[in-house]
Amino acid sequence: MAKATSKKAAKKSPHKTLKRSYREDYIRESDAPGVMYHIFATFKILFKNWKLFLPFLILVVVLNILFVGITNSEYTQQIVSSDLGTMPKAGLLFITTLTTSGLSGGSSEAATVFGVIIFLIIWLVMIYLLRQIFAGHKVKLRDGLYNAMTPLISSFVVFVVALIQCIPIFLLIIAYSAAVKTEFLTTPFYALLFFVFAALMIIISGYLLSSSLIAFVAVTAPGLYPLPALRTASELMMGRRMKFIIRLVALIFLIIILWVVIMLPLILFDLWMKSYEWAASIPFIQICFIIMSSITCIYSSAYLYLYYRWMLGYDKK
Repeated sequence: MAKATSKKAAKKSPHKTLKRSYREDYIRESDAPGVMYHIFATFKILFKNWKLFLPFLILVVVLNILFVGITNSEYTQQIVSSDLGTMPKAGLLFITTLTTSGLSGGSSEAATVFGVIIFLIIWLVMIYLLRQIFAGHKVKLRDGLYNAMTPLISSFVVFVVALIQCIPIFLLIIAYSAAVKTEFLTTPFYALLFFVFAALMIIISGYLLSSSLIAFVAVTAPGLYPLPALRTASELMMGRRMKFIIRLVALIFLIIILWVVIMLPLILFDLWMKSYEWAASIPFIQICFIIMSSITCIYSSAYLYLYYRWMLGYDKK
């Protein structure tokens, strides 16, 4: 944890008053391993315990298919039957299925609710299993499913707080849609103003969300309530936000690379398979996207939890 240079600093954060604060007033340890080590360490812990996480992945995929649903949309069929080349078709299918997550929903509201619940289940079970693994305990998937749901309501409260902190980004999306429709961005000066506005909104949400993501981990600790978890995460992130954001950017780039490398060949295979009538109605690529989405959630949970342990001083390289 943070070390203050004086008793006054120990009682009160120097960055939450109107008085000017200095970097020297709040010394933070930052000896966590590098980004590349972080990426491969996450893969290592997942592959080392594949007998535990593979059944969980299968369960998550089944839950998504049953409760959220999949569909072979008409727009996807139009792309497949169009006169475009193979690579343009693959690119359009990749973007289309990515924006819909390969999921359907006869009722979009119900699909969204179930999607959020499944995401929280993935997060809580992963944190529980990883905590038991690092503690040296033998754990089964059944233990995680039965015992990890205790902080579900607390995690949902933190999730709602994170949504509120995303309001600047939501406003940016609304403003961008209005600007496109009114051709506001065609004037260079107005486009510059919008760019400044967009950067400000992203910075505000990014600053707030950086601590909320850590609060997602902190709130899973036994007996810790949502608001204390948010305060604890904020204190823990003080002086470390930029380093944490760099880790998040690295995670995003890794996910993008893996999705492109894995999904594009699968899409090309799906396009070849769709040339046969018997395979035209098989939602192969939508199922692949659900699997990749589930893998992304599982990996991201392990990635963030590992960094949380390093910030607390555990498992240093």
